[in-house]
Formats: sequence, C-alpha cells, structure tokens
Amino acid sequence: MQNNINKSNRLNNLSYAIRGPVFEKAQQLEAMGQKIINLNIGNPAPFGFDVPDEIVHDMIMNIRNAQGYVHHLGIFAARKAIMHYTQQIGVRGVTIDDIFIGNGVSELIVMTMQALLNDGDEILIPSPDYPLWTTSVALSGGKPVHYICDEESDWNPDLDDIRRKITRKTKGIVVINPNNPTGAVYDKDILEGIIKIAAEHNLIVFADEIYDKILFDGAKHIPMASLSDDVFVMTYGGLSKNYRATGFRGGWVILSGATHRAKSFVEGFTLLASLRLCANVPAQYAIQTALGGYQSIDDLVAPTGRLCKQRDLVHYKMTDIPGITCVKPKGALYLFPKIDLRKFSFKDDEQFTYDLLCEQKVLVVSGTGFNYIKPDHFRIVFLASTEELETASGRIRNFLEHSRTRVDEMEMA
Repeated sequence: MQNNINKSNRLNNLSYAIRGPVFEKAQQLEAMGQKIINLNIGNPAPFGFDVPDEIVHDMIMNIRNAQGYVHHLGIFAARKAIMHYTQQIGVRGVTIDDIFIGNGVSELIVMTMQALLNDGDEILIPSPDYPLWTTSVALSGGKPVHYICDEESDWNPDLDDIRRKITRKTKGIVVINPNNPTGAVYDKDILEGIIKIAAEHNLIVFADEIYDKILFDGAKHIPMASLSDDVFVMTYGGLSKNYRATGFRGGWVILSGATHRAKSFVEGFTLLASLRLCANVPAQYAIQTALGGYQSIDDLVAPTGRLCKQRDLVHYKMTDIPGITCVKPKGALYLFPKIDLRKFSFKDDEQFTYDLLCEQKVLVVSGTGFNYIKPDHFRIVFLASTEELETASGRIRNFLEHSRTRVDEMEMA
C-alpha cells in the first residue's frame, strides 16, 4: 500500500481568500457558462486600465537587451531611477545597493520573511491586512500577531494595541499605507507614533506603499522612511497599481534608515536574491520610464477621473443600503463595507460572499479573508466600469433586501 503524498505542515491553516473557495466556486460557475461580475481582485487590465504606452514602448525597444540574466539586485538604470524617486519623496541616504528589484512586491515580501525569521519570531501585522503578509510570516516559521486598525478612527492603527502586543520575540511592524483592504491613508501623527514605537523596541518597519500615488480628495501619502533615520525601514513599491502593470511583475524594496544594524540580514536577503538569479528583466526596463515619465495615475484619481468617479459611485450605493456602513476610502482601489449582521439572515461574511455569488453572480471577498477579527465586513474592488458597478451594486442590494430578518423588516415598515 502506497502512502499519500502530503503537503508541508507549514501550509496547514494558511489561506489566500482572494483566490480561495469562493473564487473557486466562481470559476466553476463561469465554466458552466454563467457570467460573474468579478470585484474580488485589484487587477486593472481586465477593466480597461492599460499600461501607459511609453512604458510598453520601452519594454519593446529593450527586449533584445533583456534576453540574459542581469545583476541579482536589478539593472543599474532601474535602481538609479528608484534612488532618485526616494530623493523626491524625502527619504534620505539611499544608495544604489540599498535597492532590490523583484518579481512583484509579493516575491520580495516572502524573501524578506525567509531571510529574517527564526521559528517563533513575531511580526506585527494590521488587522485587516493584505493576507500575503500573514501567510508569508507563517510560511517562514514566524508568528503573525495582528494589531487593530480602528474603523471609528478612519481605520488608522491603534498605537496602544501595537504597544500591548510587543514581546521579546517581536521583530518588526508591517504598515500598509495606503491600505488594502480599507482604503485608509494614515495620519502623520499615527505614522510618527509607529516610528517611535519601532525605535523604542529596535523593530524593523515594513512599509507596504504599493498604492502611494492612488490618493483621493487631496489625501497626502507620507512615506514611513521619510520620518526617521534611526529606524531600519524596508519600503515596498512597484509598477502593479500606480502604472496598472500587474502582469509585468516589476516590484522593488528600498532599504533605508539604520541599515548599519541590518548587515547580517542584508547578507541573507542578498543570498536569496542571488538564488533566484535575477528578477524578470523586461519589466526592469520599464521602471525608469514609469517613475520619470508622465504620471497618468493623477488623471485617474482626480475628481473627474475614472477611479474617483467609480469610488464615489460604489460608496454611495453601498451606504444607501440599510444595514451597510462604509468609511469612504482615501486611497487604493477598495471599499471595506460593514454589515450589521443583526439585520440579516446569514450568519457571517463568509456565508454572505458565498450566497451572493451563487444567487447574484457577484464575486467579492469576505473581511475575515483579510484577517479581520469580526465576521461582518467584505471588500469590493471598484475597478469595473460604472455600468458594471451599477449592476453589481443593485444585485448586492437585492440580495440583502431578500436576506433581511423579519424583525428588521417590521422595524423598517
């Protein structure tokens, strides 16, 4: 009798809800010929958000130069452009060798945790979070510890909760700003508070700033690395969101601040960068043009821009539904509405997302999929056209109206 081939124990209890069981159900329904409105993933291309022409042109023009391996940190021109960008945004002291280019930010996050963590080491991660952070920590043998982001304070992190959760095993704090999934853009005093905590406890700050140009209503993004020279900060950015180039897999991480404290870690991180030989080369030739060229994202997030209009539409449609509230996002591509579960017949956000898909053919992601502590939120991506978002919002409203409890119906009568 042959033994089964089992997955690694490290994968037990790990998940990625954005492409989890509800997504798989959507795939089944589509295979059966049913049309699904996919509002589950921040992927601009299917919704007509094209990569700027000059970026595509530079990749085409340099494709012959991209046939071979390049330096394991990335090509010089791309890293130099990123270095110049750090100077523009007020991050001091970054050199060419402090910049690592990767196959998207996702790869760099996993590499970071693999290079840093020993079994049982702890990383503070926001709740809700982008779930790759939690999974990467656990996959690397660490322990994800979630700190509260307060919905009543526009989803800003709770500094007191961060302090309470620091132990002798804590190695660093993850800050996702602008935030996925809430769309929050954090206040300066909150960011300064996190920097102060990190300095007091000798912690690394992992600043996920992939949405740093997707800002609405005059919101200002403050780079974490611009606030201190005394804390070791790793800042993650890339082409995926600001430049709508998710498929190009062009990301980077910038090391700044107290890099002298991290020599051993940087050696390990460099080793991992070397083991994969190099990052995807064609996309690296797009980075200099992207950062130095016309920032078309500014047009999309302006009050008359497509992204801003779509955000406003979905926010209005959701908050117009009795039993749904939502903090209006100041950045990123998402809304994170709250469901008053007392008013509806489904038990939690997971049942809501599954039943909504099956009955109304609208795919969203449950809030617990982002490691949120309460089962009463869901995430909507507002990349679809206004017509499709109108249709999806109407279907969500219809589903919720048919899911109301009798008590709530009588109260509304």
